[in-house]
Amino acid sequence: MSQLADQQGTAAASTIKPMEQGVAQTVSSATLKAWLHDGQEIALLDVREHGQYGEAHLFYATSVPYSVLEQEVTRLVPRRGTRMVVYDAGDASTPQVAERAAARLVALGYTEVHVLEGGAAAWQGAGYVLFAGVNLPSKTFGELVELAYHTPRVTATQLAAMLQGANAPVVIDGRPAAEFRKMSIPTATCCPNGELAYRIAQLVPDAETPIVINCAGRTRSIIGAQTLINLGVSNPVYALENGTQGWYLTDHQLDHGSRRLYPEDSGSTALAGAAQQLAARFPIPTVDAATVRAWAVEPGRSLYLCDVRTAEEFAVRSLPGARHTPGGQMLQAADQFVGVRGARLVLFDSDGTRAPTVASWLFQMGHDVSILANGLESGLALDVAVIPEPPPLATIDAQALATRLAAGSTVVLDLRAGMVYRAGHIPQAFWAIRPRLAEAVVQHLPANCQVVLVADDATSAAWAVASDWPQHVTAPLLLAGGMQAWLAAGYPEQATPDNPPDAACIDYLFFVHDRHDGNKEAAQRYLDWETGLVAQLDAQERAGFRLP
Repeated sequence: MSQLADQQGTAAASTIKPMEQGVAQTVSSATLKAWLHDGQEIALLDVREHGQYGEAHLFYATSVPYSVLEQEVTRLVPRRGTRMVVYDAGDASTPQVAERAAARLVALGYTEVHVLEGGAAAWQGAGYVLFAGVNLPSKTFGELVELAYHTPRVTATQLAAMLQGANAPVVIDGRPAAEFRKMSIPTATCCPNGELAYRIAQLVPDAETPIVINCAGRTRSIIGAQTLINLGVSNPVYALENGTQGWYLTDHQLDHGSRRLYPEDSGSTALAGAAQQLAARFPIPTVDAATVRAWAVEPGRSLYLCDVRTAEEFAVRSLPGARHTPGGQMLQAADQFVGVRGARLVLFDSDGTRAPTVASWLFQMGHDVSILANGLESGLALDVAVIPEPPPLATIDAQALATRLAAGSTVVLDLRAGMVYRAGHIPQAFWAIRPRLAEAVVQHLPANCQVVLVADDATSAAWAVASDWPQHVTAPLLLAGGMQAWLAAGYPEQATPDNPPDAACIDYLFFVHDRHDGNKEAAQRYLDWETGLVAQLDAQERAGFRLP
């Protein structure tokens, strides 16, 4: 531990104090900083809505918006005894959200819940950095990989010339298919990075053809290219500098809607030996099913059993208790799958190729990672996590709601995403969001009116009512089938492009949001942000990675 961490740890006992509500404790910024680097498990949860989180948050924070807290936290933090710190902005933009979230977590059975005293504002005030954007550890790792390995790269201009040459490269897009379809380099084939080791042998015609890996920006281009290099493929391999954004910024045309995906039968174990040697190089242990079963019941440690194969394979068959964590996205957005820093990750596949390759990167990212011997055929079965359910809401159908609206006896509150509401909602509906639900009820509810909620799913609406509905107001009804049922019944919708206003859309990340929509300035801002991440790290954050 560094001298700074020693000093912070010494101060810890005096900077933890009970909250007034008695449901959790508060913790100072200095103590939290020490905890983040003491080698013990910790879950750091930013409980603001996604847009707020993306504007400025702590480096190791996992986004768990209060709007979906109960639905997401069990997946991200499976062990109820995990040391946990929750925080909000610490100002009027998120009044008491961290405290409310802490109370909900205690009610769900979490026993070591703390609230960061003063929130993100206090963290910054203590001299620590707040970061914009999302998936910070993964994106920063990609930049560090390029620095450590000197990953070969080509510019968009160079790639355009190569594609016109005699020995044109095979261009592989390392993103998932949904992102690939939005925009892609002409001739590119979609093969997510987690599948490269298993499928690249079927995607290139020979051992001499150059391979160029791209993504939308930088991270997956770098990781994908370096993956193939680390596996020892003989082809020349390059990352496309700045991805599709770099291609667009140099005035080259992108394809949209492309369906050039890797063939489903393209799997090959030709690189299985190389992948296993790669895992052994770090070294990453291979563990049997009995060991993992013992880990699963070990107090004081969290365990994630990770199936790194495709969604289609996972749907057909997996291991009981496993989570689908597609390998490429696990590297790109690890915080969306694992909410506990320092937890055990056990990876498996069905081919002996993908899991060791992904594990080699997760180890370098700083994770405690192992590979399950015999993978899908190991016979391992773990208990499946039980997701808590709220008391269900009474419902109303679309026709009955239309009748009540015509009579003026009902108010509709729409709990869907702010941008979805803008695109189309019931004409008389008001927009609301869970952190401000009680405020919306008071603002929009006349006397003797029934409230009807519109939501994407019944569970999120029920949790919002269970914790945030004003006790003196009659319980709301829920529109059965949601907005789809309203439209299917033939009733109209209304679009309001400027309502709710941007400032109210705390669930939407405006941070360079239009970088893929023809806005060159936004695209350049994003690339500048990504390349600037490493410089924002402090020494302890940088030391958390294990790159050569």
